[in-house]
Amino acid sequence: MAENRSKKKIENDEQIRINKFLSDAGFCSRREADRLIEQGRVYIGEAPALMGQKVTLADSVFVDGKPVSREEERIVLMLNKPVGIECTSDLSNPDNVIDFIGYPKRIYPIGRLDKNSEGLLLLTNDGSIVNPILKASNYHEKEYVVTVDKPVTKEFLSAMAGGVFILNQMTRPCRVEKISEHSFRIILTQGLNRQIRRMCGALGCRVQKLKRIRVMNVKLGNLPKGSWRALTEQELTELLNKFETSGR
Repeated sequence: MAENRSKKKIENDEQIRINKFLSDAGFCSRREADRLIEQGRVYIGEAPALMGQKVTLADSVFVDGKPVSREEERIVLMLNKPVGIECTSDLSNPDNVIDFIGYPKRIYPIGRLDKNSEGLLLLTNDGSIVNPILKASNYHEKEYVVTVDKPVTKEFLSAMAGGVFILNQMTRPCRVEKISEHSFRIILTQGLNRQIRRMCGALGCRVQKLKRIRVMNVKLGNLPKGSWRALTEQELTELLNKFETSGR
């Protein structure tokens, strides 16, 4: 117990830049935080925040007069998202994923899985882990099972694996494996907008079902559709360790 109190005090006394504080709190990106600071909309206590200023968890931070706090408890959840739910924290959207989960604390999705797709979606309250997962230069793997409207041929698999020209660029080489006559498994290390659907469309077929089954070391497994759970301690530790090896 004494060790936990000591650890908590160290965390509370840790100094971080104000833009990182706002990002970690899930309020906005670091770039947006810098813009708010420049506009004089961020206060630390009763004084306007300065660019690059450092704060601790014990400091009172306000944006436009409203308090902003960084959760001391890191929350990372996994959801088996069904088709029809949108990966947005905009509560004015009736299909938003936040209301769907109904979690009692503020969380938001890490990245996107389009409305017509299903499968693994990570959500968190910790902004510091979002960019390392999504950053394309980290080459983190995301794995999908895809069903298309035409037979999966050797030529199709080879073309998908070698790269497809979409959105004015060639996609990165990736791993692709046939599962059945109309389905395949694909592992990507980038996340272009609707990438798999666009790749398939460029090769003359249409996606009928798209399911994400893995993000880095986190696997969907047998989690029922529409259900969610917190990452295990082992899953979270492995996830954070991968950030360290990739340089975040």
